[in-house]
Amino acid sequence: MLFAVETILLELPAQYFIPLLISSATATVVSKALYAGQPFVLITTSWPVDAVPFYVLLGLFTAFFSVYMIRTYHWSEHFFERWPGLRWSKVALGGLTLGGLIFLFPTLYGEGYNTVELLLRGHPEHITDGSIFSVYQDNNPWLLLVLVLFSMLLKVVATSITVGSGGNGGMFGSSLFAGALGGFFFARIINLSGLVHIPEVHFVVLGMAGTLAGVIHAPLTAIFLIAEITGGYALFVPLMLVSSSSYLITKYFEPYSVYTRKLTARGVDVYANKDRGLLAQLDPRQLLKTDFIPVRPSTSLGELVDIFRHSSRDLFPVVAAGGRLLGVVSLNSVRDALFDDAHYATTRVRELMKPAPPWWAPTTT
Repeated sequence: MLFAVETILLELPAQYFIPLLISSATATVVSKALYAGQPFVLITTSWPVDAVPFYVLLGLFTAFFSVYMIRTYHWSEHFFERWPGLRWSKVALGGLTLGGLIFLFPTLYGEGYNTVELLLRGHPEHITDGSIFSVYQDNNPWLLLVLVLFSMLLKVVATSITVGSGGNGGMFGSSLFAGALGGFFFARIINLSGLVHIPEVHFVVLGMAGTLAGVIHAPLTAIFLIAEITGGYALFVPLMLVSSSSYLITKYFEPYSVYTRKLTARGVDVYANKDRGLLAQLDPRQLLKTDFIPVRPSTSLGELVDIFRHSSRDLFPVVAAGGRLLGVVSLNSVRDALFDDAHYATTRVRELMKPAPPWWAPTTT
């Protein structure tokens, strides 16, 4: 429900909350009937107060990582949209590139939720299973971090290639996966420094929330969603710290989310007034009327009456010899003069016209 409100329905009237609640509750009941478990399991009852500075640092880390994901995704999308070759060549390029990435880093295959489960269970050493790095086992602790770092950085690339070359995918699941790896990477670096020890499993969850809040610009969604799918309700305060700081910093560098940035590039400002957003989609050239009958300032009232008689318009531009707009004559403004037959030959349009109204060019937005 919060995702719909924060990301899609930005100007939601209060009465629409009832249908959202009903649909969300119905979906929950049906899913619970079919699957009683939950996507991820986090067993925790508290969080260390002395880790608060690291929560703020994690928010900063996930914010810059979110900016990287947003910009990389849209750069790749722009690249594939301007692909000069045939469609099959784009599909071939995407398939070969994606296959190479998955061969080197098998964690990029699919949504990556299996990797997130390994991190939440406290078994990050199994991330290397099935990869070319598995021959080294866990003898070198930095090797695991290298795999995690490249996996989190390349996940958005793999998603962009999948979507850009014609496949299905999105940034929602990718944000959760990359955020979990980012939180683990951050915590493991802190622990390897030997200065302090922080719970890595907590930071996996917080990394998911921080990255999701930054990428989709929905901090409330990130807080409640991550708490619900992991069962980590005890981490509400850390979730608020990380999600809010990540969102605020990301929004400073990227005012629009990964979903709304493309709309903005097309001239639709989703955060602006709704009427302005609708007007931004209109092309003035399609609204332009050109079947007006121009009149001269020296045109007599009698001639103007004859023009009125043979025209379907009630507004007539008064133009000079060079085509410059001098004013306008409307049927309503000269209605009384139309019945003054005695002045048909003596009264001129220059005496009846009104000053020209404001105007704009066809290319004006």
